[in-house]
Amino acid sequence: MADVISIPRQVLHQQVVTRLRQLIVEGRLVPGSKLNERALCEQLQVSRTPLREALKTLAAEGLVDLLPNRGAAVTRLSAQDIVDTFEVIASLEGQSGELAAQRITDAELDELRALHYEMLAAYTRRDLPTYYRLNALIHTGINAAARNPVLTQTYRTVNARLQALRLRSNVDDNKWKRAVKEHEQMIELLAARDAAGMRALLIAHIESKRDTVLALMRDGKTDTPIEANA
Repeated sequence: MADVISIPRQVLHQQVVTRLRQLIVEGRLVPGSKLNERALCEQLQVSRTPLREALKTLAAEGLVDLLPNRGAAVTRLSAQDIVDTFEVIASLEGQSGELAAQRITDAELDELRALHYEMLAAYTRRDLPTYYRLNALIHTGINAAARNPVLTQTYRTVNARLQALRLRSNVDDNKWKRAVKEHEQMIELLAARDAAGMRALLIAHIESKRDTVLALMRDGKTDTPIEANA
């Protein structure tokens, strides 16, 4: 008889959080939808206790709404919520870019450049989920290179609310192409240690995503799974 492998509680918790976050970001759990605990437990192969703990974590991130005596639902942001949150994340991204240009090491720059090339390959394949995963790693890497723990924690908290919407901002091919070009410019500006240029570019980059998301919202397309759009 094979030994039963017990997964440490903290590891299991993080696994469930990560998987649920992915389902929300990819649109498999759409904004406003009620979360069926029994179905999710079966899908994730966990009991209700780790699932409910994970939902509390995602509620703190602003991805899930906990409904008193009614379970939980995926958070649906209003147009004003989106405007307000993008306003904050644009400032945080700009600050990250400015500080990163001043503090980034050659090794960190090489890592970001490697991620960028991988992202380009995903773009060529029109593999939006892989593209977005690498895109997010680049933005996280820029934030990390800023070397400001308070900025990093704030960035993670605010960005969590927008992950799903940021992914959908690339469903239009022209806008996706523009985003790729802006990422190429980010690498160039980091290499040049151009702090002012990085701040301006990242703010413009995020504001462009905001405008795209609001347009998609007006057209009723923000709740559609990515496979239907990619």
